[in-house]
Amino acid sequence: MRDDAAPPPFDGGARAVICTTDPCATSLVTTIPLSDSDRGEGYCALLGDGTVACWGANTAGQLGRGDDAGTDDDPTPGRVVGLSDVERLDHTCALDKSGSIWCWGTGPFLRNDAGARTTERTPIKLPLPPADHVGLGAEVACASVDAGIFCWGRNLNGQLSPLAANPAWATLPPQPISIPNGAPIRDLLVGRASFILRDDGEVSSWGANPPLGRVSSLSPDPYPLPIALGGISAIDVTSGSACATTGGVGYCWGTLVGGSSPLDRALPEPVAAPEPLVQIATTTAGVTVESNTTIIRPQRWCAVGASGAVYCWGFNESGQAGDGSKANAYTAVKVQDLPTSAAQVRTMPDSTCALLTNGKVYCWGANYYGQLGNGKLRVPSVVPQEVVLP
Repeated sequence: MRDDAAPPPFDGGARAVICTTDPCATSLVTTIPLSDSDRGEGYCALLGDGTVACWGANTAGQLGRGDDAGTDDDPTPGRVVGLSDVERLDHTCALDKSGSIWCWGTGPFLRNDAGARTTERTPIKLPLPPADHVGLGAEVACASVDAGIFCWGRNLNGQLSPLAANPAWATLPPQPISIPNGAPIRDLLVGRASFILRDDGEVSSWGANPPLGRVSSLSPDPYPLPIALGGISAIDVTSGSACATTGGVGYCWGTLVGGSSPLDRALPEPVAAPEPLVQIATTTAGVTVESNTTIIRPQRWCAVGASGAVYCWGFNESGQAGDGSKANAYTAVKVQDLPTSAAQVRTMPDSTCALLTNGKVYCWGANYYGQLGNGKLRVPSVVPQEVVLP
């Protein structure tokens, strides 16, 4: 076959959201848990009018309903108070058109000089210069501004500075991070390691290993360097794991429940899928003790294929794989009954939500916190349910 007859390489581009009716969502994120052992689940959507709607768990004000609204979980999506002209979301932080960062729920929100973790039921504006991106983790947050990358919070994993300079227990105000030169930054993500995704598909990381995603003799590694994977089109990060797509192939790495060592999946490994993938979402995993009973919460993953179909695999005790069953999915299964193609998928341990290309959001799985967003509390579903956007 002649070279000019070969098909072009798959670029991994996600499908666009085209709003035809209101309400319409243009982006979808998860709220952030208080810790790996916290089972509270919720989601937020950026709406076409520049406001944000959230639903699900609210014990730490993750829904952003205001100081007088209480902390009850809510299965009916409602707008986060005081937000407008929002352009970008990362968990419970929003970036508006002016570059201002607004955060709510629980995280290192710069309420005080050091940036210790606080709880906010009403969004607060962070005292930072205009930003282009924000990344929120449980203990660390980062922002990209004209002067570069700044991170703040607790230095548990060397994400703010080498531990020799500031110990792990130190809580620090915004610290400049020296990153390698490269293409403009497209995305910024924070777990126990921090990641920057550039327009050319290069990703650099620093912090804990896993989910550092590269070989390093340091643990933690406070020095940003490229991970062992290039040409990345999309990346998703939890506290201890990550997934990415490049050229239609999905890769995942990080903490694996049941592995013989913490580094069993330290480097990106390809995943099997029925078709080329444009995005993968991953979940936290861990072991908790409830009423003297040890509960293992294995991982689960979901991905959007080039066709717009959604596939899930892994833990499925609550039907969060979306194939109509509660049997664990040892290979990728197709989510059933989505009315049209998906643009994004987001996962939490016991539930899944997908943003469709028509701006609608559908969720499935457990619903103890109202995380399905259909107005029903503690009524689970093994098939997708439409979210009642405000």
